Amino acid sequence: MIILGIETSCDETSIAVLKDGKEVLSNNISSQIEIHKEYGGVVPEIASRHHIKNIATILEESLEKAKITMDDVDYIAVTYAPGLIGALLVGISFAKGLAYGHDIPLIPVHHIKAHIYGNFIEHDIELPCIALVVSGGHTNIVYIDKEHNFINLGATLDDAVGESYDKVARVMGIGYPGGPIVDKLYYKGNKEALKIPEPKVEGYNFSFSGIKTSVINAVNKARMKGEEFKAEDLSASFQEKVVDILCKKTLKAAKDKGVRQIVIAGGVAANSLLRSELTMRASKLGIKVNYPSMAYCTDNAAMIAEAAYYKLKYGKGKIFADLMLNGKATLDITKD
Repeated sequence: MIILGIETSCDETSIAVLKDGKEVLSNNISSQIEIHKEYGGVVPEIASRHHIKNIATILEESLEKAKITMDDVDYIAVTYAPGLIGALLVGISFAKGLAYGHDIPLIPVHHIKAHIYGNFIEHDIELPCIALVVSGGHTNIVYIDKEHNFINLGATLDDAVGESYDKVARVMGIGYPGGPIVDKLYYKGNKEALKIPEPKVEGYNFSFSGIKTSVINAVNKARMKGEEFKAEDLSASFQEKVVDILCKKTLKAAKDKGVRQIVIAGGVAANSLLRSELTMRASKLGIKVNYPSMAYCTDNAAMIAEAAYYKLKYGKGKIFADLMLNGKATLDITKD
């Protein structure tokens, strides 16, 4: 089975070719990070324009690298939500044109499910499992049963974890994207420098607004007094608290559900402290932790094709002749 995956939900234009659910024949990505650095974040209109500019070239390169033509493709998979509406429409419109022109079935894929399935490309995942989704726009704990049904156990009540990293980095003036920079500075700072209160959030839900505000207040206080602040110390204090909360909540869910497998998914899955700390804590409980290689942490089309493969395999592969963007419905991963 050959699946062509298309991903344009934010600022990466990506097209991949996946064979039989495991073999990635190509996974071409055109990143816009350098373009959006100037603005300190992704500008939706600029992102959409660059998707339009790059997507046909990315398709050509991906097919060439995979050594196939469109005649060899069995299914086309495309991200339909969540994401930037303009960016999504570029990918969806392009996918619909390819599907219609080549008479190939089209499979809509939920972006967050795809991030989780990014783990399945490289690892043999034991179900049921717990997935910790950590990205710029989402923070969720998801239970996945043996039939690949997704149950959302908890989510952030305010800021997503990746969004918090970017905002903290912006106020400190250390650059964009904030995640990799804060992660690097963590190892150079004093994690006890700033006392950050633990958010009082019950169950499996998260709140990062107060943690982020603690850092912002420390920076503003220092500036008002004409004092210098150490970005290394604030980064260390911030990341220590965030990772501790992510680990505690995820492990609680794993113990409560009686699972022996945890997967980390999303852009923040690249965070070195989260990887090492969750793996270490989980091992003491006899729980295995998997996370994608760096190539599959950020947005990519291989994970889109992988999600489509399992959607077909487990009878959830509704193939649409047409696609509609329907706000609320598209955000519920349990009904996709």
